[in-house]
Amino acid sequence: MQITAPPVLFVGAGPGDPELITVKGLKALQAADVVIYAGSLVNPDLLAELKPGAVAHDSAPLTLEDVVELMRVAVAEGKQVVRLHTGDPCLYGAIQEQMEQLDRLAIDYRVIPGVTAAFAAAASLGQELTLPEVSQTLVLTRIAGRTPVPEREALRRLAANGGTLCLYLSVGMIDQVVAELLAGGAFHAATPVAVVYRASWPDEKVVEGTLADIAARVATAGIGRQALILVGEVLAARRRGVPERSKLYDPGFAHGFREKS
Repeated sequence: MQITAPPVLFVGAGPGDPELITVKGLKALQAADVVIYAGSLVNPDLLAELKPGAVAHDSAPLTLEDVVELMRVAVAEGKQVVRLHTGDPCLYGAIQEQMEQLDRLAIDYRVIPGVTAAFAAAASLGQELTLPEVSQTLVLTRIAGRTPVPEREALRRLAANGGTLCLYLSVGMIDQVVAELLAGGAFHAATPVAVVYRASWPDEKVVEGTLADIAARVATAGIGRQALILVGEVLAARRRGVPERSKLYDPGFAHGFREKS
């Protein structure tokens, strides 16, 4: 008799606060027989949602081959597998290589998105990342480190466009980040910056400054990892006010759901 297993589910756990997992993601976690979670980043409180008898594996010490083998064995036994990633699994989640291996094994899978840390950081700041006449572009990126970045995506090139930048996996090289941002030409020493450490976690820490002083402020705060760097003129709105109102709620602007006042 052939055993039919449900598809492997790649689930975004959210940025840290266990209540920021999606409803769909939580239901998947609660129904799982086997959970493989990123123990270095996923909030362990989420494991309390596992049903009795479910087995959890921390992927932090495992290789890709180890993870895929755990999936293969569980699927062969007809079990529901959840691969629990931090934030949204499609962003710096290394899921493509896992899905490629599952394709080779003819194992079906699905992806359930999650809340990425950039949006948790913006929420903590009480900050909209796109403002009329200031920035209508948000770039999610990182500086080159142990993982290289294509030259066409070098930080100075992205910074040349201005807009709002959010850098992952880069706070440990904050001095280099500042140098690259300034070299782009669109930002200057007074451009506002916010660094959010462990956004949405109980020990969250926020450091704000400008490109001129943020490196020193981050060093004083002792932040060297697990932090987002947000850069751009939108960050000044909480102090200076909104320079231009959105047309969406402007009484003089008509659209398909409202006539002009």
